[in-house]
Amino acid sequence: MRTRLAAGVGAAILTLAVAAPAGAESGYRYWSFWEDQGAGAAAKWGYASQGPATARPADGDVVGFRFAVSRDAADATQPSAVPDFTRICSGVEQKAGTKRVAVVVDFGGTEDAPPGEAPPRPALRTHCPQVREDATAAEALAAVAKPLRYDSNALLCGISGYPRQGCGEQVALPETTPGTKPSGTPAGPASAASAHPSAPSDTGGPSLGLVAGGAAVLLLGAAGVWQARRRGR
Repeated sequence: MRTRLAAGVGAAILTLAVAAPAGAESGYRYWSFWEDQGAGAAAKWGYASQGPATARPADGDVVGFRFAVSRDAADATQPSAVPDFTRICSGVEQKAGTKRVAVVVDFGGTEDAPPGEAPPRPALRTHCPQVREDATAAEALAAVAKPLRYDSNALLCGISGYPRQGCGEQVALPETTPGTKPSGTPAGPASAASAHPSAPSDTGGPSLGLVAGGAAVLLLGAAGVWQARRRGR
């Protein structure tokens, strides 16, 4: 029994190990969530510190969503439009009991699209919904970019029906020379969370759970093999 247990645990460890070949780089295909930092000419994107379902932008804020393949949050690709509230919401007057939130949706390029799919056109869209004063970023997005698709862990998987399926899946990255990034994947501001998909995420992108869970499985598996061998002596 102990021998079979050890063999089973060893097989599980081997399966996890071969899932990511040595030396191969991998990333994750997902929608990342961004917020504006600064104002006017100094405006820039910052990787959101919480998910769109809990973030509550104020009147005059800009939120952005970008679909791309990234290694992690520090490598995530920013929306390609500048977070310029004045331009995006030009002509939209403030109304009592509501707030204006500029929403940028960037569907990314064909290099980031899942097999058999292509980004909608135009790939870059800006909106200025007027939502209730306590609305979340997710509600502002839903006001202008339905249908939205979420997984069972409330991870945002699709915007305006894109992509049709998949959610934060792991993909192979093209080979690069040391010190470079794949084409079309410029570095973005670092976040407290990694971009590995798991449940649930507070960063708008996948969370650290899978990495932590995988490490725990490996450690427990190694301990189980050692203990089984020790008892069998």
